[in-house]
Amino acid sequence: MNVGSAGTVAAAGRWVERWERQQQRYAIDREERFTVISDVVERVTAGHPAPLLLDLGCGPGSLAARLAQRMPAAEVVGVDADPLLLELGRAYHGPALRFAEARIGEPGWLDALVPDRPVDAAVSTTALHYLGEDTLRRTYEELAGRIRPGGVLVNGDHLDPDSPKLHELALDIGRRRAERQQAHAHEDWESWWSGVRADPELAPLLATRDRRTHPHCEGNKLTLTDHLALLREAGFEHVGTVWQFGNSHVVVAVR
Repeated sequence: MNVGSAGTVAAAGRWVERWERQQQRYAIDREERFTVISDVVERVTAGHPAPLLLDLGCGPGSLAARLAQRMPAAEVVGVDADPLLLELGRAYHGPALRFAEARIGEPGWLDALVPDRPVDAAVSTTALHYLGEDTLRRTYEELAGRIRPGGVLVNGDHLDPDSPKLHELALDIGRRRAERQQAHAHEDWESWWSGVRADPELAPLLATRDRRTHPHCEGNKLTLTDHLALLREAGFEHVGTVWQFGNSHVVVAVR
């Protein structure tokens, strides 16, 4: 994909817009969650010229683009392990964002991204639950070591309550809300990827993607309380939830 050409930007735009629509099926109140995360980051970085923001597991840059639009003076870096999604983001968003390929939690992953300056804010949405518990603990510790005092980690994800009964209720509430939202969403994850694989213009990117060894999805069964405990152990001073619907949370950890 020849980043920058008008045809490529248009093609990337079609796939990024379809990505946005299919993601609506899986994230409860996705746009509101993005707004809450952006509000937190804007508040914490106020008075800091050109803050450095990391979007972890960024895909084609959905949240990163919203942060860059809200805070045009910021340096926004989208981080993901999928070269196809990163290239779509580069082609569509242009120089407003910087994209970097990295596997979150691998040894040295942060050194390559931000070798010589502290991070003002790191954000993530529905990505960190794919990490195993040990990897997540290490990732929290590494982020705590790179985020400046007063900076934040903001995670929007599906996190379960400790109580099995509340877990059941939260899932049901979330399911009902998702069903109401899905009335307007005609694409899902499988159909998006099927469409991508049928697009000849994306064949070189798919070939690159298929040659890579994709990280194993370890996953974890940590509850919200577990996450908060890990964040405190990692060195974050203040941790808690600033937004919730069902089992969908926005958790903030202040360094």
